[in-house]
Amino acid sequence: MAIEIKAPTFPESVADGTVATWHKQPGDAVKRDELIVDIETDKVVLEVLATADGVLGAIVKGEGDTVLSDEVLGSIVEGGAAAAAPAAAPAAAAPAAAAADAGEEDPVAAPAARKLAEENGIDLATVAGTGKGGRITKEDVVAAVANKKSAPAAAAKPAAAAATAPVVVAAGDRTEKRVPMTRLRAKIAERLVEAQSSMAMLTTFNEVDMTEVMALRSKYKDLFEKTHNGVRLGFMSFFVKAATEALKRFPAVNASIDGNDIVYHGYADVGVAVSSDRGLVVPVLRNAESMSLAEIENGIATFGKKARDGKLAIEEMTGGTFTITNGGTFGSMMSTPIVNPPQAAILGMHNIIQRPMAINGQVVIRPMMYLALSYDHRLIDGKEAVTFLVTIKNLLEDPSRLLLDI
Repeated sequence: MAIEIKAPTFPESVADGTVATWHKQPGDAVKRDELIVDIETDKVVLEVLATADGVLGAIVKGEGDTVLSDEVLGSIVEGGAAAAAPAAAPAAAAPAAAAADAGEEDPVAAPAARKLAEENGIDLATVAGTGKGGRITKEDVVAAVANKKSAPAAAAKPAAAAATAPVVVAAGDRTEKRVPMTRLRAKIAERLVEAQSSMAMLTTFNEVDMTEVMALRSKYKDLFEKTHNGVRLGFMSFFVKAATEALKRFPAVNASIDGNDIVYHGYADVGVAVSSDRGLVVPVLRNAESMSLAEIENGIATFGKKARDGKLAIEEMTGGTFTITNGGTFGSMMSTPIVNPPQAAILGMHNIIQRPMAINGQVVIRPMMYLALSYDHRLIDGKEAVTFLVTIKNLLEDPSRLLLDI
């Protein structure tokens, strides 16, 4: 019995996907819950698993094809056997050949196998028998049927591969390589242009002295890691805590525009930008305002691993109300981050640089970081944006304020 392989049910925010990689080929044996094919969307790569044991049959959608939610990708012949290996074929076919030399009209085949072959137009002379004495079993015919059905898809596959393969053009010692844009990169480009064209976007800057946060981290990082089962204390958790506290004081920064309405969110779902091989992704820490430093660090570490492994779910990257991005991990000293619609603001962290600062009339060397807040001026006034960023600065320069709520 053939079982359809279908694309996952995409959420409303995902219109379609692209077949990225088939991990099995027609005739290959598959086991239940084994990875068969990857579907790339503009957010994540979705894995499609086998729903039964059997043999991969016809491939309907080849690599590079666009698929819709729940669309059929191929089929699994339940209970079928994998196609015989080429090396074993001559030995298995030898008894059948001997039978033909002895005057047999047809190869030796089980009645069920013969009937199935007739129904599907399979020439038994082309089927290698794997049964006792070279007898052709029903499973042998099932595999032959699967190979026959997959022939058109297999023929179409090189064309699809050619459409997505890099094109290298050389003119003497000057070369150019043209590579199709991935769906994720195309979606990022689309959203960035949308944000630039639909918002009144401004960026305000400030700087924060990281002395107290760095001293606190240095003093307690070993005990923190031991107490929280290997969770490491980084800087991002301090910024998330400071940001969520500031969001409570300035609700407009945590709001969004929906048509002619302003939606004020009574929670802080903070997106944390994470770099992956496929591009920048922004998983969301739900209800970050109620999370501890350890929970924030553990959540970020989990998201980072999932991003590297391509395991992030769509639900983990939708619905944020505010975003934090850290270009400092790559050495950025200053930037103007772009707001992620429909959010109203994004906080940019940067590299920590030892710089001379005037403190109480003395020049001292301090670890300084530039902060950037890009915001939608349609919703947030300049005074609110500046005061919001100053609040984050004050909370980080005196972390005890986070505990005292002052």
